[in-house]
Amino acid sequence: MGVSKRQTARNRQAIVDAATRLFRERGVDGVGLNELMGEAGFTQGGFYNHFKSKDALVAEVVVTAMTGANAKLFEAIAKPLEAQRSDRFARQIKHYLSTNNRDDIENSCAIACFAPDARRMSGVAQAGYAQGLNAVLNQLTSVVDSDPSLRSAQESARERAIALYAQMVGALVLSRAVVSTDRTLADEILSAARGDLLRAVGDDTAADGLSRRRSKRN
Repeated sequence: MGVSKRQTARNRQAIVDAATRLFRERGVDGVGLNELMGEAGFTQGGFYNHFKSKDALVAEVVVTAMTGANAKLFEAIAKPLEAQRSDRFARQIKHYLSTNNRDDIENSCAIACFAPDARRMSGVAQAGYAQGLNAVLNQLTSVVDSDPSLRSAQESARERAIALYAQMVGALVLSRAVVSTDRTLADEILSAARGDLLRAVGDDTAADGLSRRRSKRN
């Protein structure tokens, strides 16, 4: 008896889910098909029943991850603000550059997770990554555009959103790069970037928090 279409779809999704977990944790090049299929609960021989190549799987994982990232960002931005002195961009900075977000690789930002691999991906996967990044920037641009205090008169809302987000992603990637060997440095990177970015968007809590962290070190 053959496998039903519904079961085939479930098996394919299981492979995508396993690949997403492993690619996020170890990078695309650090995961072989044998390990990937074992993680999904299948033998390597069954891979080509679902995908023409590893590149095809990578492209699907990236597109799916980017779609999910944009949905999560939209949901986060839409949440009501709890503090009157805060704004939506400051809230994103505080969440994004937190130790919890850094350590939760499986569920955190797909942009940062796949950034180290993006330039080595296939053209289709790179296009999916670029489209996902552009969609995130469009959402953040709308946040900046809704609050004139977040930018100067000389820059557009999109320019400001790109500059802020690039710093956020860069800090997260650097912190993750060293956290397994030097957690103090990893935390310091997050702290410094978070404080600088919050001051840049006019969040009054940034300076106080950074001063307290410096006092503890001294």
